[in-house]
Amino acid sequence: MAEGVTTEVPNRGIITVCLMIATLMQALDSTIANVALPYMQGSLSASYDQITWVLTSYVVTAAIMTAPVGWLAARFGTKQLFITCLVGFTVTSMLCGIAQSLTEMVLYRLLQGAFGAALVPLSQSTMLDIYPAEQRGAAMAIWGMGVMVGPILGPTLGGYLTDDFNWRYVFFVNLPFGIAAVLGLAALMPGGKQREASRFDWTGFAVLSLGLGALQLALDRGEQLDWLSSNTIIAAFVLAGVGFYLFLVHMFTAQRTFIPREIFFDRNFVAGLITMFLVGMVLLASSALLAPYLENLDNYPVATAGLVMAPRGFGTMFAMMVAGRLTNRIDPRLLMLFGYMLLGLSLYMQEGWTPATGEDYMVLTIVVQGAGLGFVFVPLQVVAFYTLEPVLRTQGTALLSLLRNVGSAIGISVTTALLDHMTIYMHANLMTHITPFSRALQVGGTVSRYWNPATQGGAARLDSMVTTQAQIIAYMDDYKFMFLATLPAALCLLLMRGPQRKAALGPREAGAVLD
Repeated sequence: MAEGVTTEVPNRGIITVCLMIATLMQALDSTIANVALPYMQGSLSASYDQITWVLTSYVVTAAIMTAPVGWLAARFGTKQLFITCLVGFTVTSMLCGIAQSLTEMVLYRLLQGAFGAALVPLSQSTMLDIYPAEQRGAAMAIWGMGVMVGPILGPTLGGYLTDDFNWRYVFFVNLPFGIAAVLGLAALMPGGKQREASRFDWTGFAVLSLGLGALQLALDRGEQLDWLSSNTIIAAFVLAGVGFYLFLVHMFTAQRTFIPREIFFDRNFVAGLITMFLVGMVLLASSALLAPYLENLDNYPVATAGLVMAPRGFGTMFAMMVAGRLTNRIDPRLLMLFGYMLLGLSLYMQEGWTPATGEDYMVLTIVVQGAGLGFVFVPLQVVAFYTLEPVLRTQGTALLSLLRNVGSAIGISVTTALLDHMTIYMHANLMTHITPFSRALQVGGTVSRYWNPATQGGAARLDSMVTTQAQIIAYMDDYKFMFLATLPAALCLLLMRGPQRKAALGPREAGAVLD
């Protein structure tokens, strides 16, 4: 099948299932290992500082290797590259499961991230190719469930596998699904045509890799090393700035680059990139904040916290199914606007959370938030590719995945740093109101002795209470920050052009217009 030409594809449903499996595997592995880290730490004889490289190595490599996916697909063919990466991802997952030392684990995670980087953009590109334009909204809804729901359900599934079996099953779970997807795609996926690929742009790839790797290192390690108090973090930010600067200079001056310059001349796609970056910030940051809030402030057990978080994924799936059906009937930009409204409403609701907030209200907030993300994500995938040349789809999907990953990393780092900073600041501010002259501490009786700051127990109880209150306020500030991050994303709707529709045209003719 030629690039960008959609024809009737046999067994399209089975191909879609196989693509979904590959997408879900890659998305799950970005978060599924998080809850297993303490168990890995003991098995691999690693410190807390060292075991985080199990996550960092995967994320850094996946971010770097996403960039050249378009060139690799043009050089070797989409089907060949997809199956090779899927086999490599499955094999390296097994190697991670049998790793006996930290060195082996980090090496295998590096390889797993390298192979997994291509799975999401190639699956999206293939879905766009095998479905006609009038069905792409529904197709992107199906595909988006894996991308959006995978990171949300990853910690829950990882906790279940670790508790009931062993942390190694976090990686072993990929084997049966990987085999099924490889066999299905090898037999049924259209072969496509290799395009003539120019000589690989090693200079552009090297400086972009430097920028991405250094930025990811700074974001992942910054909180542990106290950010700019550490020379390592300062050096990483400097290298990231140098790498991105050299990449931009190279992009606009070199004769040929591995990311085509013309892809940035499409207004819809550029607006989609900005939106994906901002949505990525909220997607994982909101999820990362939710678990510690439930466990530390509401004192929920891990299993209960997982159950409370699960409805977020159901809200996302429901919204994606609805948005997929409506995208071809309603202007997708209106669906995205509705999604932003739901997302903003949920963040506003979270600003009012306290440990006294009822579980029903929290679940409602989480469902609304998941629905908001779903209503944004599906139309975004369609609008971003309305006017993009079909030959640039693979590069486009790779860039969207890259911006989502970078946005997620920045969102988590910024919200975590803001949470810690505001907790310390508000703790110091609240403590100024606790003095021997406070009337609450001057009342005689049991209460006064219980909170007496002159005693060791009383001082500890007061400090614990103030810390809790400071954390509640810090979480409110984080949700305000995420709310503000959605505003420029909503403004990007003004830059996007809507679909060209003609009421008199049938489905096939309408598809031709959109193409």
